[in-house]
Amino acid sequence: MKGRIHSTESFGTVDGPGIRYVVFMQGCPMRCAYCHNPDTWDISSGTEMSVDEIISEYNRNSVFYKEGGITVTGGEPLLQIDFLIELFKAAKKEKIHTCIDTSGITYNPKNEDYISKLDELMQFCDLVMLDIKHIDSESHKKLTGHDNSNILQFAKYLEEKNISVWIRHIIVKGITDNPDDLIRLGKFIGGLKNLHGLDVLPYHTMGVSKYESLGIPYPLEGMPALPLSDAVTAKSFIMDGIHSVRKH
Repeated sequence: MKGRIHSTESFGTVDGPGIRYVVFMQGCPMRCAYCHNPDTWDISSGTEMSVDEIISEYNRNSVFYKEGGITVTGGEPLLQIDFLIELFKAAKKEKIHTCIDTSGITYNPKNEDYISKLDELMQFCDLVMLDIKHIDSESHKKLTGHDNSNILQFAKYLEEKNISVWIRHIIVKGITDNPDDLIRLGKFIGGLKNLHGLDVLPYHTMGVSKYESLGIPYPLEGMPALPLSDAVTAKSFIMDGIHSVRKH
């Protein structure tokens, strides 16, 4: 089986625990205003790679990955769920730690075939890094083109499966920095028994040049990068929300 791959990174340090081999999958249904990988949107693009090729590339530098593993990201990796199942099966045979970095947008509880495949995939998955773009559904739709109902259901699904979850949230001034929304996000993720970690990341402008090269208008044109101190402040509101539901 082959997957559509945008690129790979040999020494990822922000994509899960330890040093990791990172596979950027091709294809994404979301159109986040701050997306810095618009070149991953088209699922028919990229390069075809087999499971064996990826495991072989991992093994070339396996000595560096003792505390790490493989992370699949994108794009939206769960668009290629059949490939992920085969990749993670092969990884677990070699005792490799597996992680999915996802928005959860593909989750569909009404699709029995999809849920069956997801159930199988979770048997071989150690960690899910879940990007929650916005806790408010309408604001989420303005930001990404989709509401967040399935995403929040996916978080609950992972809790039921007892899969460790590492939440990521990007702070954009005037869009995702409202204290009430941040506290609300904290209350939601604080109620998850499988919460493993939280990254609150400042908005950056590193993807702007890609839009220019692709001839695509950048949705947040003129938006300055967020100071790290503002992300730290935002995280404190999320932590307040977490603590408010865990104090007892």
